[in-house]
Formats: sequence, structure tokens, C-alpha cells
Amino acid sequence: MPLTHPELPRTLGELRRSAFSEDHLANRSVKDELRTNLIARLRNGEPLFPGIVGYEDTVVPQVVNALLSRHNFILLGLRGQAKTRLVRMLTAFLDPWTPYVAGCEIHDNPYSPICKQCRTMIAEHGETAPIGWLAADDRYVEKLATPDVTIADMIGDIDPIKAARRGQDISDELTVHYGLLPRANRGIFAINELPDLAGKIQVGLFNIMQEGDVQIKGYPVRLPLDLLLVFTANPEDYTARGKIITPLKDRIGSEIRTHYPAELEQGMAITSTEAWLSRGSSSPVRVPKYISEVVEQLAFSARDDRRVDKRSGVSQRLPISVMENVVSNAERRAYANAEVLAVPRVGDIYAALPAITGKIELEYEGELKGGDAVARELIRVAVSKVFDRFYEGVNMQPIVHWFELGGSLKLPADGSASQVVSQLNAVPALMEKTRALGLSENEADEVRASAGEFILEGLYARRRLSRSEELGFTAGERKREDTRPRRGAASEGEDLDEEPPSKSRRYN
Repeated sequence: MPLTHPELPRTLGELRRSAFSEDHLANRSVKDELRTNLIARLRNGEPLFPGIVGYEDTVVPQVVNALLSRHNFILLGLRGQAKTRLVRMLTAFLDPWTPYVAGCEIHDNPYSPICKQCRTMIAEHGETAPIGWLAADDRYVEKLATPDVTIADMIGDIDPIKAARRGQDISDELTVHYGLLPRANRGIFAINELPDLAGKIQVGLFNIMQEGDVQIKGYPVRLPLDLLLVFTANPEDYTARGKIITPLKDRIGSEIRTHYPAELEQGMAITSTEAWLSRGSSSPVRVPKYISEVVEQLAFSARDDRRVDKRSGVSQRLPISVMENVVSNAERRAYANAEVLAVPRVGDIYAALPAITGKIELEYEGELKGGDAVARELIRVAVSKVFDRFYEGVNMQPIVHWFELGGSLKLPADGSASQVVSQLNAVPALMEKTRALGLSENEADEVRASAGEFILEGLYARRRLSRSEELGFTAGERKREDTRPRRGAASEGEDLDEEPPSKSRRYN
């Protein structure tokens, strides 16, 4: 809500004698204000969009150019690409406080009011006209476009009840009920999912973008609004949900394409920042790096998988939600076993299937296989890729040989860390290999159990071992391993069981 700051001028006369002089405010538009403050940040080397990762060399420079050009702009991109978050951060380039005529619904500039009510008030009260103040965040208005939005919602309408109560003619400007756009005057107005806005409503934006004014119900009410208009849209939804009409696109100064993280490290940085991991619980959470990589790789693999709908995309919310579920499953196990640490294991990622299946839209081939089956295969592909990064060229034959001689190992999903480590120690050389994951000899059992399980899951993902719900980890089928090895194209949607022998890789 707008505030009256106790240390700021409270009348028009005080305002004229302050730093907010007429020369400073009268002719400076919102776009000029954004440009000036942005230039100051650039010169001082201050961060522009803190917390936005992966856009430093792509989206951020384009947004900066749009603001420096005083453009209205649109962010085009698939879901979960931080479009709305980036738009909301534009308020950082507004002045901390901005004066307006107190009581004005459209926050009129005291030095150049555009509505009849404010002009009348200033004419009557002069230097004693009351002044209110807007904080930067109060100058941001956001609307989610839906097909039922009307022109009255956006622009305004004549209010016959207001006219009757005030005894005014219905065509009088004072009977107008202002919509969202006028109420965003002298600020930033954002429309999310622009294609969902009906065509006739998009037409209503023309005058605002080109001439800077609005007209209400055909009455001669002209409001030269001062706004920055920002839009977001998913380009792949145009045909299914509507479109941006061509004349409106022509009036949008800059069209900026957003994207998913290009590198795994960028995605991990976003997930670690956004996911709720610091829970302040009695069993502190410790997420191993390889678990974080598997969770993030899961999203990258899903985006490349041919069974997943590319037009829908795979939101960055998927790894965030999966990581939160993974940590929760680790917490549940730690509480049940009275353990000091909650350390996620690969099995916890499989337990997070509910956070995966609801966030991927499947193509016909994926629908035939089923959401759970596709999600499990994506996890397996992700584990395989991360396992390769840590153990490329490492001799795993002693571990595999133990299973080939008849050894088997069934790790209880909710078993205590000490119980799991005791079982893992029975496999020759297994726990020695955890050093490649950065483990020292004095690590807690919770950490060692997670590392040992990751190695076994990696060998299972690489077809060196088999795993079943009944028997746990057992020897792999040698014939299958020798004649049908894994190939990298599985991440593009190939079934791992249907891989030709041409591109094999073995650990020996």
C-alpha cells in the first residue's frame, strides 16, 4: 500500500522546496527514471539482477539494452525460465520514493496532474495540497492474462453508482472507475501469458503503447499515462491458447528470448538457491555433490528425451521440487533411525517420482510407456552420466567380480546408515572407490552409505550389475553386457534395453 513517509515533504509547497523539485520530476518519465538509475548501477559495477543465474551473457544484456532504449519489451520462453521473477526485479531500478497527489487513484504527478480530481484539488489548495509517497515496490502492477479479462478490467469503465452518489453527469470524468493500467500510472505494468489475452483487449493496449493515453467508453476522457509495459509469453502455446496480434507485436520495442540453463553447474546453482534445503531440523541436511548433479542431470536428460514434449518444456521447477522431495525422504529416514545427519541417497531420488511425473508432458511414445517408467529411466540415465564423470576409466572389475561369483546385496530403502555400511563393506574394494567422490576415512556412516549406494547404482545404470526389488543388486547378464552395451543416445529417449553394440564402453 502507498505510504506517507514521515521524513518526506507532505504538502506541495514543501515538495517544491525539497530535492524533489519541479525541475527534477515534472518532465521525467518512468522510462527515463529506469534508464538513469540503471546507468548509475552500470557505472558503479553493482549487480543488476542478483540471483538470476545463466542469463549473464544472453538475456540480461538484452533487457539492459531494452531499458536503455526506453522500450516496452516482452520475454518469450518456456515455463520455468524465471521470466516473471526477472520482470519483478525491475523495481530495483525505480527511485526508492516517489511523490504523488495524496488520495489519487492513478498516483498523479503533483507537478503535472492528468486527472480532473487532482487538477481541481491543486487549484483549490495550492501549496497546501497533500502529498503521498510511493515506495518502489508499490509502483509495480502485475496481471495474469486470462480469456475472461475485460477491457473494463484493464482500462476502466463509467461507474453509474458513483455518478448517482455524487450527483454528477454520467459522462463526467469523475465518474470513471479506473482499471489496472491507469492504476499502474508512473510505474511498471506487467502482463503474464499475453497470448491468453483476448484479441480485442490487446487492441486496447495500442494507444497506451503508441500515444501514451487511454479512452474510456467513448467519452472524451484522455489520460496520457506514464508506464513501462512488460509482457511474458510462452511461444509454444500460441496455437493452443491464442496469439499475440501482429499490430501489438509491432508496438513492442524488444522481443527477448529466455532459455533453460545451458550448463549443469548453472542449473545446480539455481536449484541450490531456490530449493528449501536449510530446514533448521534436529538432523542437519548434507546433500552430496553427486546427488545434486544427478537431480540436475535428470532435468537436462528430460529436455533431450524424445518421449518428453519439447513444446511444453521441462521447467527448472522440476529439479527444485525433486531436490526438496529427496531431502525430505532422507530426513524421514534419519528421524526413523535416530541418525545425526540426513544424507540423501540415489534411492531417495526414485522416491521423489511424484515430483517428476507431474512436471513432464509426454509425447505419444512416452504415454504408451507410462509416466513412472519414463521417469525411472530418466533417473537411470542421469545416474549413468554422473557416474561417468567420477569414474571414467576406473577399474570396477573387483566389485563386479564379487557379484559374478554369486554375491548379492539388498540395501533396505529405510535402513540405518550403519546397517547399510555394514552390508557395503562385504563387497571387496567398494568403499575404497568412494574416495573418488571426495570422501575421507573419517566420514560419518550416513555419508559413506550414500556414496557406496551411488557406486552400485552407477554400475547398475551402466549395465554392469542387475537390480531387482526382490534380490537387490546381483551380477549382470554377461551376454547382454557383451552384445548389447549402452550408447549415449539413450538420453534422447532410447530405451536402455534396446541399444546396439556399436558404441560400447566398459570399466575394466
